[in-house]
Amino acid sequence: MTNVTRLFEFPYYQLEKYNSISDALVTKYDGNWIKTSTEEYINKSNAISRALLNIGVQKDDKIAVISTNNRTEWNIVDIGVLQTGAQNVPIYPTISEIDYEYILNHSESIYCFVSDAEILRKVNLIKANVPKLKEVYSFDTIEGCKNWTELLSIGEDLDNQEAVEARKEMVQPNDLATIIYTSGTTGKPKGVMLSHDNIVSNVFAGAERIPLSPGNSRTMSYLPVCHILERFYLYLCQYYGVSIYFGESIDKIGDNLKEVKPNLMTGVPRVLEKVYDKIYAKGLELKGLKKMIFFWALNLGFNYKPYNENGWWYEFQLKIARKLVFSKWKEGVGGNLEMIACGSAALQPRLARIFAAANITIMEGYGLTETSPLISINDMRNHGYKIGTVGKVVDKVEVKIAEDGEILCKGPNVMLGYYKDVEQTNEVLKDGYFHTGDIGEIDVEGFLKITDRKKEMFKTSGGKYISPQLLENAFKQSRFIEQIMVIGDGQKMPAAFIQPHFEYIKEWQKLHDMTPDTSFEAIANNPKVIERIQEEVDKINEKFGNWERVKRFELTPDLWTIDGGHVTPTLKLKRKVVLEKYKDLFNKIYS
Repeated sequence: MTNVTRLFEFPYYQLEKYNSISDALVTKYDGNWIKTSTEEYINKSNAISRALLNIGVQKDDKIAVISTNNRTEWNIVDIGVLQTGAQNVPIYPTISEIDYEYILNHSESIYCFVSDAEILRKVNLIKANVPKLKEVYSFDTIEGCKNWTELLSIGEDLDNQEAVEARKEMVQPNDLATIIYTSGTTGKPKGVMLSHDNIVSNVFAGAERIPLSPGNSRTMSYLPVCHILERFYLYLCQYYGVSIYFGESIDKIGDNLKEVKPNLMTGVPRVLEKVYDKIYAKGLELKGLKKMIFFWALNLGFNYKPYNENGWWYEFQLKIARKLVFSKWKEGVGGNLEMIACGSAALQPRLARIFAAANITIMEGYGLTETSPLISINDMRNHGYKIGTVGKVVDKVEVKIAEDGEILCKGPNVMLGYYKDVEQTNEVLKDGYFHTGDIGEIDVEGFLKITDRKKEMFKTSGGKYISPQLLENAFKQSRFIEQIMVIGDGQKMPAAFIQPHFEYIKEWQKLHDMTPDTSFEAIANNPKVIERIQEEVDKINEKFGNWERVKRFELTPDLWTIDGGHVTPTLKLKRKVVLEKYKDLFNKIYS
């Protein structure tokens, strides 16, 4: 096999190209990393396919998978489902039971795989309201729930492998492969229909841009595989023969990186911000000369430019900074990490610079679930890397900028449409182009830059347009500000809700001989904290025109979290929810 046209062919390609990789998929169970080879991966996927045929799964049936963490079982089930011509419906584990019920009913899923007891509990709460759901299988061993290994046992009978092969032959590249329900910042989740060819073509486009070492690299997978970015990336790694190690959780990712020592991984800006904040906090704890050297290296890193643009003297200093300071950053993430493919939201340019200075290139890219996901990405080779942009458009994908600045996309990666929703499909698929809803521009060198979300831009009562993301990204560069939402639609001026960086502020209070506040509420109401954040706001406001400067702000007394409803599972702001939560603060600002 030399040509992959359907998603389930990636493991077979890997076996043919690289033989059986001993650690194709690796998950940690009870403190031990358990390896699954390429051959075992294929054998177990076939067993799942045979079992699914045995229990009556037909072509185009829908099978849901809900997993708290990424793991080997998810991938085996994914290939097993796809080989039968059925569709995998991945569901975010962190959404509400009401959304579980909606997605399971809307997709008409007949079986559901869950990772653990907590997910099972949530599914059982709404199972009676999902009439088409026949059975739930778990990856963990849970009393009273069928385990996925029961299907492996059913699938041990090799007699119906011919039926599996026949079913595989029925699957065409343009057939539906998966329905991914976007977490959405408003309204009901939309089911994005992606074909095999949508994702396969995108994997090939990504393979041209992401410089992996075929058959000789390790990656750490920790972003939710129910999100198209990580799923696309896992197929890409299989195509390249990269060993995939699944992180236990976001909380344990630091320890996992030191154990696995990956060469590359994916990331989102929010996680990278937290990594940087931890490194910065450690720098503050240093004393004397060590502290001076740390912050000298940091300031040097903030001025990093690729391709030796800063000249020989800067490069000489950078070499010293890498040896004395940045080498320790690399050690903290396992010592081998060279690249982080980053998407989902806008990355602060200073983070791109500082990580690159530390010899870890952040390849910022751009795409949506509806585009499978990749539209563009930065690539260090051939001068294809430019900080502050999302790179150049990938092969076979066409982008043009509409008169109002909206990014329009055409190519084999564009979705089939929204499941059971012709009206919304027709709203975004027009004249052969997908309307992304993002505002952007392409510079003379062909680099794409995202400036805002079309729907998130607003007008003040004075008729001036405000781009909130542009402002928010600038303000989040302050160490005192962890989250911010710019408001002011129809109002006389822009303002903001700010979630302070509570942990940093406690350290700041100690450094300034203040007794650290013991609660978030105390920090949010502390006059000295408010005064200090006002200084930050004033300084950053200078970068903007008078009409777009944040004139007033209020600090919120809690963390903005997925569970709290402030952000989506991909860490995007739920603007309407945040506005509703803090309507008293809104009234305080504008009354």
